[in-house]
Amino acid sequence: MIHLSNISKQHGNKILYRNGSFQINSGEKIGLVGPNGAGKTTIFRIITGEEGVDGGTVSKSDRTVIGYFSQNIEDMRGKTALEEVKSAVGNIGDMQARMQEYEAKLSDPDLDPDEMMKILETYGELQGEFERLGGYDLESRAAEILTGLGIGPDDYNRPTESFSGGWKMRIALAKILVLNPEVLLMDEPTNHLDVESIVWLEEWLVNFKGAILMTSHDRDFMNRLVTKIVEIANKTITVYGGNYDFYERESQVRKEQLIAAAKRQEDMLAKEEEFIARFAARASHAAQVQSRVKKLEKIDRIEIPPEELEIKFEWPVPPRGGDEVVKFENLGKIWKTDDGKEKNVFSGANALVKRMDRIAVVGVNGAGKSTLLKIIAGETEPTSGKVALGASINLGYFSQNSLDVLDPKMTIIDEVHSRMPNAGLGTVRTLLGAFKFSGEDAEKKISILSGGEKSRVVLATILAQPVNLLILDEPTNHLDIVSRELLLEAIKNFPGTVMLVSHDRHFLREVTTRVFEVDRNHLRIYEGDYDYYQHKKQQELAAR
Repeated sequence: MIHLSNISKQHGNKILYRNGSFQINSGEKIGLVGPNGAGKTTIFRIITGEEGVDGGTVSKSDRTVIGYFSQNIEDMRGKTALEEVKSAVGNIGDMQARMQEYEAKLSDPDLDPDEMMKILETYGELQGEFERLGGYDLESRAAEILTGLGIGPDDYNRPTESFSGGWKMRIALAKILVLNPEVLLMDEPTNHLDVESIVWLEEWLVNFKGAILMTSHDRDFMNRLVTKIVEIANKTITVYGGNYDFYERESQVRKEQLIAAAKRQEDMLAKEEEFIARFAARASHAAQVQSRVKKLEKIDRIEIPPEELEIKFEWPVPPRGGDEVVKFENLGKIWKTDDGKEKNVFSGANALVKRMDRIAVVGVNGAGKSTLLKIIAGETEPTSGKVALGASINLGYFSQNSLDVLDPKMTIIDEVHSRMPNAGLGTVRTLLGAFKFSGEDAEKKISILSGGEKSRVVLATILAQPVNLLILDEPTNHLDIVSRELLLEAIKNFPGTVMLVSHDRHFLREVTTRVFEVDRNHLRIYEGDYDYYQHKKQQELAAR
């Protein structure tokens, strides 16, 4: 379907890949993985024709319909959400008008038979394409996709400019899905989606008949969908047959095999070079020496990829707090909306958070998860009821707004050191190394960092403080899988209590001991881990 053969690509002096090959076959679902900056997005742009290659070939039919969802969304204005989604299938209206024109001609009794055959042939092709694009049910499909992505009937007719950036991303995603392309390219489709929308998108993509090539930081999402992994790393493109978990295991096996092969080659080269050095000056061995020199010149040296240095940071031991960490009684919150109306977020909430709890706060978008965490963190006042922190509780709070307090003019190391004035530079560098900012990376200006890098800076400073209660609101947003695993290990080893909101189900499954669900203005407590919570929800759904 789409073949990339022996492609090479360079940006400036940086080589992204040399002689890399893979193909996208009809109906295949492929995960595209690799470190930031390796060239994953460039692969998408090469396939769509936005960029060329420096070597090799890209083969695809001009008739292949490709849909590309990227993180750079175009400006949206002048249409409602529903109209914007329908506009993705831009020529549907024109096609419908042409079909009606042909139908009128075909109803003419005086039409020449040869002309009729030509029109029938053109009409048949047009009707086939119209059906393929879903022209007959475009509006209902657009509405279904919007609803699945969390934009319900009440918002279909809202102007697109009234939606925030995150919600516009959902509209952009809906536009790509409604196109129903033969090949779907998706760059981080789960960003800005809540768990319910991610589950809906999973189901949609499982049933999607076309081919998919996608990047995602959501391990569960990748494992559920893909059956092949294409890895972009160390200037090479490597294909693995399996899901993300298989890729992780197999890549480790291949790395160990490569190291063993490099060691064997190194031993062989050492022997050959020793022979050449010993007999180079002897005329009797000149032919043998020359033969071995030529042999060594032809050998491709095995390159070992640079290891990501794993730095362990010893988290400061916080003071032991009381067994009752947070207690709230009859807690309620009402927000004033922009039009002056009151919105009841939740009311009558009662709960006790105990020492060493790992609590997942869950609920649909807008249910009040972040509001609950803000009240506990003292960032906003409750409208009713009361919340109390236990004895000797030191609190660390992370939210997406935390990224805004970073000084864009400072370097990473200066910013973190300013938050830890009593720590030595060596300690700060070790901390940053543990959060994947080693060497020169620590000297980067805050202003040029990505959202994921800023998140890691803030999380590093919070986790390095002697806190015993962590309040984390979407800490996994923008983090790649490797960074999420790093944070996951840090939280597992954290000697205190954690309350967190996250849309990463693998993350929640690994750490959660209790679940607080904000649902229909009420707080419901599930005394079990995340799997227990999901099981109980399925039982409740079946009972309804």
